[in-house]
Amino acid sequence: MQVQGAIALVTGANGGIGQYYIQGLQQTGAARIYAGARNPDSLKDIAAADPARIIPISLDITDEASVKEVAEAYSDVNLLINNAGVGFNQRLVPDANFDQMRAEIEVNYFGTLRMCLAFAPVLKAHGGGAIVNMLTMLAKVNFPLNASYGASKAAALLATQGIRAELASQKTLVVGVMPGTVDAGMSKHFPPPKVAPEEVVRAALQAVVDEVEDVYPGEQAQKMQAQLLQDPKAIEKWMAEMVST
Repeated sequence: MQVQGAIALVTGANGGIGQYYIQGLQQTGAARIYAGARNPDSLKDIAAADPARIIPISLDITDEASVKEVAEAYSDVNLLINNAGVGFNQRLVPDANFDQMRAEIEVNYFGTLRMCLAFAPVLKAHGGGAIVNMLTMLAKVNFPLNASYGASKAAALLATQGIRAELASQKTLVVGVMPGTVDAGMSKHFPPPKVAPEEVVRAALQAVVDEVEDVYPGEQAQKMQAQLLQDPKAIEKWMAEMVST
């Protein structure tokens, strides 16, 4: 699949890496970009950069009716980018805020899954298309200082693999993007090294072109993946040490 000429939909377009996905799609030559957010008025400045191509839309991925309405209204989409996410940077044992944990699961897991299911027939109608799911290396090894977020993303990672298997017969590419710490709002209190959001977007969009299913943007993510393949228990223990530092 080519990103150039694609008709893309980006969830969570008004925050985090969302605006960088919009910019990356512009630069790569996407024909139309639907920018989704619960409050489309928050996208006015983003859309003003290219009003002919960037179209703000109302979308709440935690609302079944909203997702279905969007899938029906924007049935020309052939590239779905599930970027919307939420994280509260909480530990499990001392914090244990179940309301926040439910919110992370509802957005990061159920919301992503809901979008994949709603747009699967839309993508099929266009010959398969592609889905990009924004995940994290914390889906593969838990960081105890942000434990519940990692757990929700681990669920999203396994859902990504399941959706990939289910949609293979309709030739839909399903890409999982797993950066380390990204230099964006959700990680503002975490120390470097951090990967630039622009680099994450470039790697994700190139993965669509190259038909790469799992992509690890940035040196930190690539090193962590190599360590996980070599000695997963060692990196788990290393992450666990952060609790006492």
